Amino acid sequence: MRRFRWWFGGLVLVAVSVLVATFALLGEEPGPVDRPGPPGTGPLTVVTMGDSTLSGEGAGEYSPDTNGANGNWCHRSPNATVHHIQLPGVEARVNLACSGAPSAQVGLGEVEQWTEPSQAARLATLVKTHRVVAVVVAVGANDDPHFSRLMSDCFQAWFDDGGQPCSGRIRADWQQRLEAMVPKVVGALADIHKVLRDAGYRREDYQLVLQSYAAPIGPGIPEELRNLNGCPFRTEDLRWVSERAVVDLATYLHRAAAEAGARFLDLSRAGRGHEACTGGPDASSEWFSRLTVQWNDLTDAERARHAIQESFHPNAAGHTQFARCLSEFLLTSDPVATCRKGPDGNLHAATVVGPLH
Repeated sequence: MRRFRWWFGGLVLVAVSVLVATFALLGEEPGPVDRPGPPGTGPLTVVTMGDSTLSGEGAGEYSPDTNGANGNWCHRSPNATVHHIQLPGVEARVNLACSGAPSAQVGLGEVEQWTEPSQAARLATLVKTHRVVAVVVAVGANDDPHFSRLMSDCFQAWFDDGGQPCSGRIRADWQQRLEAMVPKVVGALADIHKVLRDAGYRREDYQLVLQSYAAPIGPGIPEELRNLNGCPFRTEDLRWVSERAVVDLATYLHRAAAEAGARFLDLSRAGRGHEACTGGPDASSEWFSRLTVQWNDLTDAERARHAIQESFHPNAAGHTQFARCLSEFLLTSDPVATCRKGPDGNLHAATVVGPLH
C-alpha cells in the first residue's frame, strides 16, 4: 500500500532547512520553496461533515447542545469516527456532521438542520483558526433515497403480517431516487472545495473524502430477536437492505465523488457479520445499535419524538472500526478503497481496482 506523501513529514522540513542554510552560506537568497501544507495558522485538523453516520448518532454521550437543547438534535458524540482518526501531525479533530442532514445543509446556502446553519459555512469559519488537511463527508442518504424513512417503512411492514415487504414497494423507484441524489451530493462537495479555495488552499493542500454507508441490519440474526426486543424487520427486507440498498447507494455515491473530484471510501460491506442483533443474547460483537428507546424521553412531548432516533446506527465500537479503515485510507494515495474485515477481525482499507461492485 502506497504511503500518502504527507507534506508535514520530517523529511520535507529537514530538506527545506538544508536549502535555506546552504543559500545563507553562499550569500544568496533562496528561491521560492513550496509551503509545507495548508495556509494559515493553527493546528493541523481533520474535519467530518454530513449526517448521522458521522455525527455519532447511536454512539451515545451526545454533547448537551446537540441532544435536544433549543431544538438541536444533531447528536454529536465524543465516540464518533472523527475522534478516532489517527494521522501523523494531526492535532485537532472537528465534527460538523448533524443527524439527518441533507446535502443542501452540508453545502453553502440557507438550509438548516435542527437549527444549525450550513456546515460548509462553518468550515469557512474554522479554517481561519485551523489548518485543515482532510475533510471526510457522509451525505446523500437523507436526500432522495430517504434512507431513514426507508428503515421506518420496513419497521412498519413488520407489524403488517398480511401486507407486502417494504423492499417490494421501494424497488419501484429506487434507481430514480439514487439518480436524483447524485447532483445534490456533487453540489455539496463542490461547495466544500470552494470554501477551501476561497481560503487560499490549493488542491494538494487537503484531502476530500466521500464515504458511503454500512448496512446496520442483515438477514443473519436469530429469529428470537426479529421483534421489538431487537430488530423488528422481515427477513426479505433485512436481506434487501444489506445486499442491495446500501450497495446501490455506494455505487451512485462513487459516481458523485468522481464527478466532484473527491476520493471515495466504500463502507457498504463494512459491517457484515456485525450488524445489529447478529450477536444474539450478547451484543458486544455488534457495531450497530439495536432498536433503542429512551424511555425517560417519553414523558416529554418534544423529546418523545426523538426517543428512538438512535436506533440502527453505528455504535461506539462501529465508529472505532470505521475510523481504523478511514485512517488507513487517508494514508494512501488510492482514489478508491473499500473497508473489509481482515484476519485480525478489524476493518482495513483495501484498494479497489476496476468497477466498485
